[in-house]
Amino acid sequence: MLAVQTQETAPMQVSRDAFRNAMSVLAAAVNVVTTDGPAGRAGFTATAVCSVSDEPPSLLVCLNRSASVYDIFSANGHLCVNTLTSKHQALSNLFGGKSSMEERFATADWHTECTGSPMLDDALINFDCRIINRVAAGSHDILICEIVGLRQQDSGDGLIYFNRAYCNAIPQA
Repeated sequence: MLAVQTQETAPMQVSRDAFRNAMSVLAAAVNVVTTDGPAGRAGFTATAVCSVSDEPPSLLVCLNRSASVYDIFSANGHLCVNTLTSKHQALSNLFGGKSSMEERFATADWHTECTGSPMLDDALINFDCRIINRVAAGSHDILICEIVGLRQQDSGDGLIYFNRAYCNAIPQA
């Protein structure tokens, strides 16, 4: 048997700026994540959303623990991921800024279904979810969400964030 020699090396250190620059060219759908319940109504813009499993249907949402909406989402225990279309750039900016919750929700039409979380009427997709688990990772919590309701538009173009700018995802004909 041959002996294989390995050399122990320290892990490479990746700077915050290098990581952020690399992530800027990872295209992502733009979403407004909302909740409403005993702790109040809140929402924020997020691109850190992806599928987890189709059995049961679930997705994950990353939420910064220092975000002003963190306690509200934690206490309510449910949320809706509203996937935006190209006409929602202003709404994305509003929910990503420092505006009041009243101002954010007043600029669009909303309804509720299973969880009571606000669902954007003209979103490309609404994922109505219960938060079933959370995992702390760095500055964020990863919220594991079971999808209890789903509504999808028949057509539309998605709003994508890529290279620090909005882009439109044009569906194939």
